[in-house]
Amino acid sequence: MTNLGYPDESFDAVVCVFGVFFVPDMEALVKELWRMVRPGGKLAVTTWGPHLFAPVYDVWREAIKAERADLYTAFNPWDRITEVPAVESLFRAAGIGNFQVAAEEGSMVLRKPEDWWTIVLGTGLRWTINQMGPEAAGRVRKHNLEWIRAHGVQSVETNVIYALASK
Repeated sequence: MTNLGYPDESFDAVVCVFGVFFVPDMEALVKELWRMVRPGGKLAVTTWGPHLFAPVYDVWREAIKAERADLYTAFNPWDRITEVPAVESLFRAAGIGNFQVAAEEGSMVLRKPEDWWTIVLGTGLRWTINQMGPEAAGRVRKHNLEWIRAHGVQSVETNVIYALASK
C-alpha cells in the first residue's frame, strides 16, 4: 500500500477508507496516495474518530484479555489520528496544502444485543475472534451480550473523520 507502483498523477480520485492508520508511516502513505492524484483531482481519506464502538469496545477488549491475553492490545492503530488536528497535521506533513478535514459524530443502533456481534464479525475485530477458537469466542460473545443487556446499551459510537484534498 505504501508503494503501489502507479505512475505519478494517474488518477482523478484516490480514496483510502479506514486504512491509513494501519501503516507505521502514515505520512509516507499519504504522500504516496497524493503522488498518484492528477492536477484537478482529489484525495479522500477517512479514519475513525474518537471513542470507536463505545461503550462496548472496552468491554470487548477486557473480555479478550481475560480469555487470551496474548490477543489483547492496549494500542489501536487508529488512535494516532482520531482528532481533526491530527489528520490536518498528517496532511500538512505529507506536503498537501489544499485540504479540508471534518469530523462527523455517528452511532450504530443496536436493535438487539446480538447486533454487536454482527459488528464484531463484520469488522477487523473478527481477526481476534478467529484466533481464539470457538469456545473462547463463545465466552467473549456471551460476556459482551450480557453486559449490553445489563447496561441497556442501545447503540455504539461510530465517529468518523473525513479529509478531502484537491490538487
